Amino acid sequence: MIDFCNVSKVFNTDLLKKDFHALKSVTFNIPEGKTIGFLGANGAGKTTSLKIAMDFIRPTSGEIKYNESLGKNKLEAFKNIGYLPERPFFYPHLTGLEFCHYMGALTDLSKAEIESQVNVWAIKFKIDFALNRHIKNYSKGMLQRIGFLATLLHNPKLIILDEPLAGLDPIGRKELKDIIVQLRDEGKTVFFSSHIISDVEEICDSVIFLKDGEVVFNGSVDQIMKDNIKPETRISYFDGDSLLTEVIPNNKKEEYLSKLLKDGKEIVSLQAEKPTLEEIFYNVKKN
Repeated sequence: MIDFCNVSKVFNTDLLKKDFHALKSVTFNIPEGKTIGFLGANGAGKTTSLKIAMDFIRPTSGEIKYNESLGKNKLEAFKNIGYLPERPFFYPHLTGLEFCHYMGALTDLSKAEIESQVNVWAIKFKIDFALNRHIKNYSKGMLQRIGFLATLLHNPKLIILDEPLAGLDPIGRKELKDIIVQLRDEGKTVFFSSHIISDVEEICDSVIFLKDGEVVFNGSVDQIMKDNIKPETRISYFDGDSLLTEVIPNNKKEEYLSKLLKDGKEIVSLQAEKPTLEEIFYNVKKN
């Protein structure tokens, strides 16, 4: 739906300092109907990329292409995008419902259309009980929910979220992840940045890794796991009163087990080694 084509972004905030290269020839595609995780440590270039995708800032070089599935021109494309920034601004003296009506009006929705969407999503986001409260009294989790709800009011085809799960408790993260999965199942495209890699591993079809402004991996979660899993087995056994564990290459597993049995050790468990996506992320290098 959106193509990044050799996008670079250079910032120069001080004439006495060197230019900061936030993005370096970044190229990737956001495919339709998928949930894509956009990963990287703080400062990797994720938010800069999203701001360029939303046309808030312009690339120093390269270009962004919006596919016709979003619209025939950039104006149409943006009408089909829902965007939730990492630090959204909320009018504190509006109630949650008033805020939704304000946001819906910005996308040319009628009052009836806004009410219909709010009635559906407020329950799913578990924020219906607080719609008549002033936003200044909302917690961090409630702000995330009302912001996410407002992002969906105009029924966008592409949903872009910047760190939507940051700062939430485990229950809040689980509930918002369930909604992201529901959106994907309804045919929506969800592209969201995160540094919480375990969350991405659970719900994404594919991932894009940024390191220091460069793409170091772009592909399916299954593929990166497959490419980085070593054929090893974790073997736990008793040696007298002590429980010991060893990680053995699979081609030496039978030999090692035979030795343990010959020495009279009690084998407790055998388990194939499987690193987490987070462990892989910190070791993957640019091709």
